[in-house]
This record gives sequence, C-alpha cells and structure tokens, in this order.
Amino acid sequence: MTWRVVDIAEEGRVLSLSRGSLKVSGNDGELGRVPLSDIQCVLVHGHGAMLSLSLGAALAEAGIPLVLCGRNHAPAALSLPVSGNFEQAARLTAQASLSLPRRKQLWRRLVMAKIASQARALELAGQPDHARLAGLAKSVRSGDPDNVEARAARFYWRRLMGKDFRRDPDGDGLNAHLNYGYAVVRAAMARAVVAAGLTPGLGLHHRSRLNAFQLVDDLMEPFRPLADHAVWRNRKDWAREVGAEAKRELAQVVNGAMATAAGANTVSRVMSTLAHSLAELCMGEATELSWPLDWGLVAQTELDFANRP
Repeated sequence: MTWRVVDIAEEGRVLSLSRGSLKVSGNDGELGRVPLSDIQCVLVHGHGAMLSLSLGAALAEAGIPLVLCGRNHAPAALSLPVSGNFEQAARLTAQASLSLPRRKQLWRRLVMAKIASQARALELAGQPDHARLAGLAKSVRSGDPDNVEARAARFYWRRLMGKDFRRDPDGDGLNAHLNYGYAVVRAAMARAVVAAGLTPGLGLHHRSRLNAFQLVDDLMEPFRPLADHAVWRNRKDWAREVGAEAKRELAQVVNGAMATAAGANTVSRVMSTLAHSLAELCMGEATELSWPLDWGLVAQTELDFANRP
C-alpha cells in the first residue's frame, strides 16, 4: 500500500482521535480526517498545535511515529511505542549482545551501501564521476576507521549540488528541504525498527548518550540519497522556504521503488525487510543484512503496491 505522511504545518491545529482516524481541527472546525491505517508518520511543524492523549496512545499502539520538528524542519523529538513485536524481549537481549567486531562489520556494510546509493544519485544526475564514488566503497574497512564515509560525502555534495553548496543542518533553502526529507526517512525507519522488535537506542555505530534513536540513524544512512535526489531534481524551485508542494513530493520518498531480488518494492517495505534481517542476524537466524539491488529503476506510479501482500 501507499503510506501517507501527515504534515501539520499551520499554527493552532488541534489533533484528536475520531473513530480510528486522525482528525485535524482549526478555528473554523474540522479540517479533515486520515485513517490511522493509512498513515506512515505524523510530522508536526506548526506552533501552538495541540494533540489529545487518546490520539497519542492510538498512534503508539499502531506503531506510527510522531515527529515534532523544530527550526528548519529538523526533528526535535520522535515518539514511538514502548513495544512493537511479540519477540521484543528476546531480540533486545540478542541485539545488546552483538559483539563489537560484528557491529563494526555491519557498519562497514551500511557505509558501503550508503556510498553506492550516493553514486546512484550522481548517476541519475548525469554526473560522470559516479563510478569513481562507487569505487570508493571498496576501500571501506570494518568500522570505517579511515572515515571513508566523510571522504565520500565531500566528493558527493560538490558534484550533486555544486562546488558552492555546504551541507548545513541549520541552514535554509536546499538544506531545509534536505532536513524535511531526512525527517520523513528517519520516521519511516524508526517504524521499521520498532516493528522488527529491535530497540532504537542500541546503535551499531552511533553511540551518543544523547541520541535515543541510534539504530534508526545507523540504518537510515543508505536511504538519505533518496531525499537528496528529490531535492537535486527540484533545486531550482526549492531555493527558499519549504512549501506545500515540496513537502508533498518529499513525503513520497518512502513510497518510491527499489529493485530487490524478489522484484520491485516500496522504500518503506525495503526498510522493513532490512530491519527484520538485522533482527534475524542478532538472533542467529541470518548471516547478512538484506539490501536492495538498486533504486530509481521503476516509477512508483507504474506499480500497484496496494495489491501486494
């Protein structure tokens, strides 16, 4: 199915639960409803927005992330359910028991996948240097002690957005659009992590005590270039504030297509498969992370995901 990202950007909105749906109201009464079963995540940007306790509990029970965004559309808080899988206790223990060498190997795989995804973004942008970036992935060692990820980022941004572009999470314009796209990707990955019975707070590489979503930030890295490509494609029109049209397009990043061994599937389902493969790996039921073959090969409009099991 195609998930919907609910974005609350206007001031003074009231969010409540009504018959299994998220109801949005304003000063003039009800503005609309969205069934919880259709929602990927809820992003709240508007100042003065209010949310009922019953809705917050219902979102958690349905495994729907609630993202509160601050300045420049960067997430300030992310709400997730306490439990999301009947095997969560066993998987939490297994996740916490992953050895350091194993975590380093898994981080190496994620960095390689991220660089390959960045190279794909450059290829779709018509940059002839994409093969050089793809080749850089081969030099990543366990744990990435040489920080190839950062070297690849410097190479990547100069060619994708231009020599004068600087990635700044506090910046406006294209940087703010990237923040919004990453918020969508992060929320989708958070949902996949919890549904797989993993805990977001135990990362493979990210280990900050101030970050309660370390694993989410680890696993979402290879998906960031999907948002990058959307921003690059609209760079001439998205140079200022993040408008409604930009939000609609960026929200569709998680509904885009990826080619997998089992055929084309949505990004959100690929995320779910990746998270479940990590859970199985922690439990000794798998040896490798599941990763797609490619992305951007199939237009989402050409696929009927609603009919997929």
